[in-house]
Amino acid sequence: IGAEFVGTFILIFGATAAPIVNQKYNGAEALIGNAACAGLAVMIVILSTGHISGAHLNPSLTIAFAALRHFPWSHVPAYVVAQVSASICASFALKGVFHPFLSGGVTVPSVSTAQAFFIEFVITFNLLFVVTAVATDTRAVGELAGIAVGATVMLNILIAGPSSGGSMNPVRTLGPAVAAGNYKQIWIYLVAPTAGAVAGAAVYTAVKLKGDDGELPRRSFRR
Repeated sequence: IGAEFVGTFILIFGATAAPIVNQKYNGAEALIGNAACAGLAVMIVILSTGHISGAHLNPSLTIAFAALRHFPWSHVPAYVVAQVSASICASFALKGVFHPFLSGGVTVPSVSTAQAFFIEFVITFNLLFVVTAVATDTRAVGELAGIAVGATVMLNILIAGPSSGGSMNPVRTLGPAVAAGNYKQIWIYLVAPTAGAVAGAAVYTAVKLKGDDGELPRRSFRR
């Protein structure tokens, strides 16, 4: 639980700081900088705490893994509390560092509600498809999980950043929203990532091949 708290704090601090710096210093980092900050934060946290807590960092991921029986439901409440509290703490830390807080790095839609919902659903689907592959399939290269997931986060933000903010994570939106007092369309960022996460994890679980004995065929694609 401690590792999950610290990991989520690092992620939210890094991912939220980038748009705040952009706004405060006239686009100093641009979209590529926002995407890189979030992707790098995810990568370093997975590499440093993945072996302790699994580095979920995201309530939608935790719920999806529990729904697909990759994680015990009994641990879900503690993980979600750690993630939410870390997000709020990181956001208020940023509010203290970058004063005035301005937008606070809150993800808000610049497109219609339906478009924002669909975008957040799809990019979180993409994320959980990759996460489920590297975290649960013995054929995937687990040592590169941090790089694969970080790259997916970066790609998703490059795609969705200008339209929905590229949240993929309820606490990426919730903590900054609390610190900034801006709850515009927040339900999108709670519901769409969770639905997309469950769908992405379920689809990977459905498409991975199994041998006759139920075990994954480690040499299926070798000649």
